[in-house]
Amino acid sequence: MTQQTRDIDVLILGAGINGAGLFRDLCEQGLTVAIVDKADFGSGTSAAPSRLIHGGIKYLETGELRLVAQSTLERNLLLRNAPHAVKPLATVIPIFSWLTGIGAALRTLLGSTTAPRSRGAVLIRIGLAMYDFYGARHRVMPRHAFWSKKRALAEIPPLTPRIVAAGTYYDATVRHPERLVLELLQDGVKASPDSEALNYATLARTEAGGIHFSLPDGSERSFRPRIVVNAAGPWIDRVNEALGAPSRLIGGTKGSHILLDHPDLLRALNGRMIYFEANDGRICLVFDYLGRALVGSTDIRADDPDAVRCEDDEINYFLESLRELFPGLSFERKQIVYAYSGIRPLPASDGTAPGLISRDHSAPITEPGEGRPWPIISLVGGKWTTFRGFAEEVADMLLSRLGRTRRISTRDLPIGGGRDFPAEEASRKRWVEDVAQETGLPRHRVELLLDRYGTSARTILAYEAERGAEMLLDAPDYSIAEIEWLARNEQVVHLADLVLRRTTLAITGRLSRRDLECMADVVAGAFGWSQPRREAELEATRNELSERHRLRC
Repeated sequence: MTQQTRDIDVLILGAGINGAGLFRDLCEQGLTVAIVDKADFGSGTSAAPSRLIHGGIKYLETGELRLVAQSTLERNLLLRNAPHAVKPLATVIPIFSWLTGIGAALRTLLGSTTAPRSRGAVLIRIGLAMYDFYGARHRVMPRHAFWSKKRALAEIPPLTPRIVAAGTYYDATVRHPERLVLELLQDGVKASPDSEALNYATLARTEAGGIHFSLPDGSERSFRPRIVVNAAGPWIDRVNEALGAPSRLIGGTKGSHILLDHPDLLRALNGRMIYFEANDGRICLVFDYLGRALVGSTDIRADDPDAVRCEDDEINYFLESLRELFPGLSFERKQIVYAYSGIRPLPASDGTAPGLISRDHSAPITEPGEGRPWPIISLVGGKWTTFRGFAEEVADMLLSRLGRTRRISTRDLPIGGGRDFPAEEASRKRWVEDVAQETGLPRHRVELLLDRYGTSARTILAYEAERGAEMLLDAPDYSIAEIEWLARNEQVVHLADLVLRRTTLAITGRLSRRDLECMADVVAGAFGWSQPRREAELEATRNELSERHRLRC
């Protein structure tokens, strides 16, 4: 069934982090906006980052000082505006020499197409001092420090004795990036109720200035925008082709990660990230992510985001790198509980080493053409940390084109469950006590959900108090009522949405077969699925977990 075509200000194609950030910003300015994704919200590249909110210390090597300045600022702002989702992360850089890398770094700054293979103590100390300088605005974390070899080995005993020293500094990690995407979309709709966010909407056709989408229930939605924003990430060129404006803007690289069940490694890390050189000179990382050791990432040219997965040779690369870094620990494939991969939507750049392709962003414009009355703004590049700043830049450009003015800045605007978040210990204790009294639920349960959802937990806890607090059998920190609330209130369409993006059960490798069956029952009951539909959803979810993420359940 076709509905009447809606006139709107802006249509955003792609609901990843850049599209969601722009959607919220435009909605806050009072515009009518629709954001549409062919799959689930935040299910593409935005679901495959290293889970870091970082200032881009490695961008100092390529001379992208503006990007470092913006990244450190945006990191600091996120720590304030999304304290439920973004947390400080102490970081250690093992150093293997004193003077190497200076000449190579200078050549890179002057345009060399090869990255430094080794970075000595002098170079790293200069880099960390610069990093502190650029991160001074709205600083919320300590400055860098240096450890002697003796102290580094005392702090992290399994670390290789080949080091000569270690540098330490702070960045940040995002607990659940897919949820942050969803919260941005929810905030946008609250700010502009005539705006809407649609997932699983397939671009069907364009005609007479309208853009038409097919929805999962067989219906059709149509919009007549004044401006179109292509925020499809690695799919940007394909979307522009479908819109009748062929482009060659993207030249992405693949980044893969694995998560290990490795208690000895987590004890050695003690809450820190190790940011280290692998044997080929590229930078890798390992840190404690929700009780698993997250290891990443690769940087390989790739152009098919629909087929990307973590391959065996990448796993071998990670495990061998870890064995060299921690010779006293054992690393085996059987420790892997989850793997994931995505394509970074970097600008097309032939002949440049993947690690040197700019991580900065741009928004090239394709002006209206024959049969296409709206311009297309393509969001090229960008990264998780800078989504708000990128959105602000593009929103200001769109407002100017639409003859509107900015009425609110997002710089100090809380996100989702970060609103009224009790950051101090005393206020946190009061919040937990108040909600525990309101709901009759134990304080430890209230505190757990506060950490998981921020202040949005209050609504979920009230629902749980009404429905009962029966827990999943193998993941007893999730209740069945909580799962049902997520399914009913967060635009879940498929079982995989709940498993992969509304919860962290899959990525932590804690999803058992019987809990997956239970979740299927909950969703089927909430949506009135038939038994064949329930079985089809289970099979599709199991296949995705197995084939793309190496998780069997």
